[in-house]
Amino acid sequence: MTDSIDTLLGELHASSPLSDERRAVLRSLLLRVVGLVGADADLDDLRVAATALDELLVASTMFSKWRDRKKLAVFGSARTTADDPLFEMARDFSAAMAERGWMTVTGAGPGIMEASAMGAGKEMTLGVNIDLPFEQFANPYIDAETMLVAMQYFFTRKVAMTRPSNAFAIFPGGLGTMDEAFEVLTLLHTGKTPPAPIVLIDTPEGKFWELWLNFINAAVKAGGYIGDADTALVRICHTVSDAVEEIERFYWNYERFTLRDSLASIHVRRAPNAQQLSELEAVAPSLGALRGFSLVGETEVRFTFDGRDYVNLRQVIDVINTWTD
Repeated sequence: MTDSIDTLLGELHASSPLSDERRAVLRSLLLRVVGLVGADADLDDLRVAATALDELLVASTMFSKWRDRKKLAVFGSARTTADDPLFEMARDFSAAMAERGWMTVTGAGPGIMEASAMGAGKEMTLGVNIDLPFEQFANPYIDAETMLVAMQYFFTRKVAMTRPSNAFAIFPGGLGTMDEAFEVLTLLHTGKTPPAPIVLIDTPEGKFWELWLNFINAAVKAGGYIGDADTALVRICHTVSDAVEEIERFYWNYERFTLRDSLASIHVRRAPNAQQLSELEAVAPSLGALRGFSLVGETEVRFTFDGRDYVNLRQVIDVINTWTD
């Protein structure tokens, strides 16, 4: 059977050249599918797997057209009405980010999702809808032909929205919004998605996120389930300008993070001087424990990293963003 798969991939390569890496991934997928033929897998489980793979690939195809554009994922309640101050904030926030070249990624439904799409405009909005028998429908501010996909499963929808996003904005909401908020936090906390800013947005008088943070501090942190510094991954913002500034500050100097085995690199726009570089060791002694922080070329800060403390990594990024020319 492996010979047949290799023959098929050879024929595909002849008509449309495949890189070695792409060919290896496709071979792995085909081997897995063929292996299911003799397995006693539940038919419904196979249907779920097939649907999930299809949904992820369809979303990937859509997002690939805008691979080089920065994207902001916006989450919030589908029940927020047009006369709610939060609706206006979501609209103005996405509009401000669109002016700065950011595309908005939303769940494509009503409420905060509609407000965000309205603010960003059709040319700057990507929608990932969810099929529900109630409440959810694609809002009219998304190009349904080329910039919208629909998902059957929440988990594929979250993967589709978070993987391509470079920043996250979360407005008050219900169970779905909380699920999305904790999903994003978990991904960043464990390094399953690259470092990115999370802004928790509310009105100037709103206390939604303060009450949420009170619970995190009084129950989750006090119970020893997370560390003291773990809440550094989020910022509460009560104005559109503060939220925009927080995201721009995160990318003021920081560009991207890469990790190969245990060797990590933070790519920056402005190189540090010797004193600034040494300050990183005080901020994160565990990250530079083996070899310290070193500058490679003019824009790469290199250090050892065991893949554990992504909160400390965020603290390093915050310091890097204070460097000036």
